[in-house]
Amino acid sequence: MYVESPPHAALAERVACLWTQEADAPLVQRVVPDGCVDLIWAPDGPHVAGPDTGPYLAELAPGERFTGLRFKPGGVGGLFGVPVAWLCDRRVPVADLPGVEVRGPEDLQRAVATLSRGTPDPDAGAGAIAGALRRGRAVADVAWDLGLSERQLNRRCVRAFGYGPKTLQRVVRFQRALRLARSGARLADVAAASGYADQAHMARDVRRLAGVPMGRLLEPRAA
Repeated sequence: MYVESPPHAALAERVACLWTQEADAPLVQRVVPDGCVDLIWAPDGPHVAGPDTGPYLAELAPGERFTGLRFKPGGVGGLFGVPVAWLCDRRVPVADLPGVEVRGPEDLQRAVATLSRGTPDPDAGAGAIAGALRRGRAVADVAWDLGLSERQLNRRCVRAFGYGPKTLQRVVRFQRALRLARSGARLADVAAASGYADQAHMARDVRRLAGVPMGRLLEPRAA
């Protein structure tokens, strides 16, 4: 069972949610890119996950419980003492990160609050960048609209999200399409509303990011 809850108000600007997942049977969970970084207390201890550029398959044994804190896209900043790009497509034990201490699954929010007081705030423009790219416009046009050169936009994306604007655009566009598809919209309409050239374009991007077609992601238990 997977459950989300809102974070403490003091963390709401950079944290999307708290979540727990407990397996009642053997489970292989397909985790797909969402632009987020998670601080997770797993059965073998705490680690930091993401941001991902492809699917990650997590194996859960019956009775195993995971507790996580999910940062908003661009919300991590320098919190863990390493560049976000260094975390890309990795699961890193907290013990390998400088100055990070988590005492237990109930301690995730305290740990983040403590770290936040000693590190610079994340890029205040990260949300605007992700929102502009989510609409499917060309990267050059988004840079122009935000008053940035393409090089400036690339540097800010890598610092804030861990990868460049083209990858970020694929991820946020895919997530928009996934939300629309889960609402019951026709896939052709989903593709058009999400900024894809056509349904075939969406299908290629979904396979690249998730490793399976959209239909598989809409099945029960899909991440």
